[in-house]
Amino acid sequence: MRDEHSKLDELLSDPMVQLVMQRDRVNPKGVRWMLERAHARTEDPSLPPAYMVARECWEHGLCS
Repeated sequence: MRDEHSKLDELLSDPMVQLVMQRDRVNPKGVRWMLERAHARTEDPSLPPAYMVARECWEHGLCS
């Protein structure tokens, strides 16, 4: 998990990603929580489909 964690840290620390999240009012801690939760539910650590990300985001108040 350490390697995946460092890749996620790298992604979330990218200035362009931070600007897009800020513009979309997305909480980086919420994104981390959601992706780690999705990873824990499956053996395939790939990113969940966009519709699942959007639904989780709204259900947990991570997006406004």
